[in-house]
Amino acid sequence: VMVCGPQGAAGARLLPGVSDVLVWDCPWITAPAPEVTHEHLNVLQEAVTAAGITEAVILTSFHQSPLPLAMLLRLAGVQRITGASVDYAGSLLDVRLKPGEDFPEDQPEAERALRIAAAAGHHLPDDDDGRLSVRDVPDVTHLVGNEPYIVLHPGAAVPARTWPPLHHAALAELLTGAGYRVVVTGGNSERELTATVAGPDGIDLGGQTDLQTMAGVLAGAGAVVVGNTGPAHLAAAVGTPVVSLFSPVVPAIRWAPYRVPVELLGEQDAPCKLTRARDCPVLGHPCLANVSPEEAFAALMRLLAGVPSLASRRETRNV
Repeated sequence: VMVCGPQGAAGARLLPGVSDVLVWDCPWITAPAPEVTHEHLNVLQEAVTAAGITEAVILTSFHQSPLPLAMLLRLAGVQRITGASVDYAGSLLDVRLKPGEDFPEDQPEAERALRIAAAAGHHLPDDDDGRLSVRDVPDVTHLVGNEPYIVLHPGAAVPARTWPPLHHAALAELLTGAGYRVVVTGGNSERELTATVAGPDGIDLGGQTDLQTMAGVLAGAGAVVVGNTGPAHLAAAVGTPVVSLFSPVVPAIRWAPYRVPVELLGEQDAPCKLTRARDCPVLGHPCLANVSPEEAFAALMRLLAGVPSLASRRETRNV
């Protein structure tokens, strides 16, 4: 059983091995956060109790604490809880890993989660090499046709992680001019953006794909150009090479697409480095705006030829 917030529910339902998903809007994770009330906290506790859960593995990111959730799970009757916490956990955790001591801070988030699960006694089976994976990837030929294509995903959840729209549009023109079919994806609120990027020659799928359909579109692509946002990791889960337009507001070693061929673009030592900013704190957004469409095109050509650059290998350290 997986407990997650509303934004993660669709992804959770695609995960192999997940039989049920409990969706709860967490006051210390969601932004903007819901109000903390007895009624809201009781929703989670009652759902966990009703599901008969006796053990929990809390898979926090590097900047999140497992302790508030551990307390609620204890009150719901969960008997064994494992998590990673820099703070003293008292009786809230039965198995506590100390970030920076029991495992390194700088590692891919997927490996962090696997280490936490292993500490709880849950190891990968012999036939699982630990790559990201999703199930029930659909056939999307009716949307993309039968010919090879490249995906451009120009949107992101926060402005600090986006490449300028006209850069995307220029890349689309370069690709179509070179004979490649271009498919542009985005959410329902991004229809204007995807139409701008697709132009007259690209296939505009703005607002036409849920997460499962998006997995099918990405799985069929030769490569995808995308920022540091959900579809980058979905592409990794279906094994599609990624040109990652990566803003350094979070570290690439932790959040670059995991264990697929990657071309990492963007100035990783820019002034916004590690700020976790949602809006770019530097005038002109130079960490990404200075990446030209021609650079992205060249990165795509390297990926399609199977020769990602040494710089990308050094930056991500997991390709």
